[in-house]
Amino acid sequence: MKIGFIGLGKMGAQMVARLQKAKHEVVVTDLDQAAVAAAAERGAIAAADRDALVAALPAPAVVWLMIPAQFVDSEIDALLTILPHGSIIIDGGNSDFRLTRKRAERCAMAGVELIDVGTSGGILGLKNGFSMMVGGDKVAFATVEPIIQALAQSEGYQYFGTHGAGHYIKMVHNAIEYGMMESYAEGFRLLKEGADYPGLDLGLIANVWQHGSIIASNLNSLSAQIFAANPELSGVEGFVAESGEARWALETARAQQMKLPAVQIALDVRRASEQGQINFATKVLAAMRHAFGGHKLNK
Repeated sequence: MKIGFIGLGKMGAQMVARLQKAKHEVVVTDLDQAAVAAAAERGAIAAADRDALVAALPAPAVVWLMIPAQFVDSEIDALLTILPHGSIIIDGGNSDFRLTRKRAERCAMAGVELIDVGTSGGILGLKNGFSMMVGGDKVAFATVEPIIQALAQSEGYQYFGTHGAGHYIKMVHNAIEYGMMESYAEGFRLLKEGADYPGLDLGLIANVWQHGSIIASNLNSLSAQIFAANPELSGVEGFVAESGEARWALETARAQQMKLPAVQIALDVRRASEQGQINFATKVLAAMRHAFGGHKLNK
């Protein structure tokens, strides 16, 4: 297939490379022209802007958005003025599922389908494949399934129903991620600062846990690598950004009169770090986020 791709950040660039590896043609654009040039060097078709991107695609077009949540509305509005009737927009970023529902209605009024794809895998996705949770019109999903299949691990994608379902599932995924990361970070802090056994090698501990332990995981594996390379987390400030998904999950839970205490605490810790309340645990969180997602290591 020939697809347009807007957004060549750390994940977006890797997704384009994975699509190319699967022999799909990819037309790319980004505000960062250096990122566009780098993708073009790897065989992508460079477009100067969204108009040039759409013009380079067959009608109806398929355009994948991999951009920050705050820019999705304006990008969709701009695309709706130039996309042919019957085109498909795929939002693969971390968007609020409630907004996705509204955006899908707006797209439908313009004769365009919106597919939402919750995407997990971080900067490791190029090698390993991504985990993809899909919502939207089922016929439109069938059209773009070859693209999603090329990006995902084997058995790593699924269609879950109407508009917003993919982003809803990804929101819950990220809320779980917040809680898991916080638990690991607190545990490693206790190991690091506990009075009884000072000087424990956290890298070796994480490595042991990764072999047969119930808490073995990708996050623990990354922790083993992080501590092996930088046992004291030197140069890591401990600032941890709050990126939205856990907050949306808590808002959704409150609307259903549900409590998510682990997620709430994890969010509170991140917010406190933004105000300077940092410790070894928040340094672990920051190092983890950098390792799997390429997020900024320091403020």
